[in-house]
Amino acid sequence: MCIIFFKFDPRPVSKNAYRLILAANRDEFYHRPARAADFWGSNNEVLSGLDMEEGKEGGTWLGISTRGKLAALTNYLQPRLNHNARGRGELVAQFLTSDMDSLSYLKKVSAEGHLYNGFNLIAADLRKGRRHLLLRKPGGAGACCPGARQLPDPAIEAQGREYVRPILSKYAAVCVRCPDYGTRTNTVILVDADGHVTFTERSMLGSDPTRWETTTHEFRLQS
Repeated sequence: MCIIFFKFDPRPVSKNAYRLILAANRDEFYHRPARAADFWGSNNEVLSGLDMEEGKEGGTWLGISTRGKLAALTNYLQPRLNHNARGRGELVAQFLTSDMDSLSYLKKVSAEGHLYNGFNLIAADLRKGRRHLLLRKPGGAGACCPGARQLPDPAIEAQGREYVRPILSKYAAVCVRCPDYGTRTNTVILVDADGHVTFTERSMLGSDPTRWETTTHEFRLQS
């Protein structure tokens, strides 16, 4: 599972306040190939990590554009995955590169949700001061110190029922650490009142949970 915490204030009353504070963890199999966050797209206007798994290349779990579009995705645990479903990472990538506002885009995704396995999706227009959430199926996660078990949490336990319960003791933590699966990326995005963006990512190197690399990107949203 992945978890996201965020605070969104489209019109902060103080210049020292942030318009957006977002912190996220990405949990994934260690062997799944991915690129660390960097700018991409025709005009280098999108900043995100990229999924490089065969058949799902180019999808992403979290990203922001210089135009002020932001999207984030978490998966929803379910008993049986449809292995022919479309990659959920494209939901984030398509919004970041589209001209659609967040509400219109989520209405479109809602109509096409059956094409994907379960997900939660956040889409925001930071320049317009709007953010919307789509919960295809209700889900949630708690917060505590790294490694602590977030139980009981009815929102998590409802995901998949009998399928999920046996793995909750391993996966229901802020920082997941299992032999072949765990927290691979920590991301913090800050957007201040003037539209200055600081995107900091800490990524696990390869499949070694003892080796990490931290990078920071800074830019200003287009006016």
